[in-house]
Amino acid sequence: MSVWGKIIGGTAGFAMGGPLGALLGGLAGHAFDKMRGAQAEAGGDGDDARQIAFTIGVIVLGAKMAKADGVVTRDEVQAFREVFHVPAHEAKNVARVFDLAKKDSRGFEPYAKQLAGMFKDNPAVLEDLLDGLFHIAKADDFYHPAENEFLGRVAAIFGFSEAEFNRIRAGHVGSDDSDPYAILGLDREASDDELKSRYRTLIREHHPDTLIAQGVPQEFVDVANEKLAVINDAYDRVAKQRGLT
Repeated sequence: MSVWGKIIGGTAGFAMGGPLGALLGGLAGHAFDKMRGAQAEAGGDGDDARQIAFTIGVIVLGAKMAKADGVVTRDEVQAFREVFHVPAHEAKNVARVFDLAKKDSRGFEPYAKQLAGMFKDNPAVLEDLLDGLFHIAKADDFYHPAENEFLGRVAAIFGFSEAEFNRIRAGHVGSDDSDPYAILGLDREASDDELKSRYRTLIREHHPDTLIAQGVPQEFVDVANEKLAVINDAYDRVAKQRGLT
């Protein structure tokens, strides 16, 4: 079953626990079971919980980010549907989660912390989640300073350094002549061997098959492929500058 069909499952909230599980439990009309939640919060329950957590995490943090620039509209939901190809029959569920998260009085930190805990051993998955949020942030063709601040704070909770966040951001909001070294996370003084090693590592970490195996839903393959394209382009530009074959 597609991950979208699991979003509003009868036990999805219980299986996940934590603030994400509470959100889903409330959406499905269930009372939140604190004992189950405390147990599941430590790491989720199986691949289904991780895929649901990833998907709901993008929606919830996207909703919170919409508040960052002071303008909360349905455009963010539409952007999410366009980027991640939500089936038409699941669109209402996505919108309901978005609206509920938007109304939640809590900030984004509890959700970001739960996701950081669930994927603490898979930083590439957390980076892919950030990529999804960047897609939503850019949906209106304007990357607002408040959105940049929000994403920087989420990245910090996820455990990314400022330099790592700058690398991730460079792959999304840099101009056509953006620094390929920044995208690769390398200094200009890096050796050719360091360049090739870094490139191989990034390709391995962000290959769609690797991410799916670590808990990223199949529906997010397009995001992973776009990430690979940015990495390949940055490497090709540096390799051309250096005369590498």
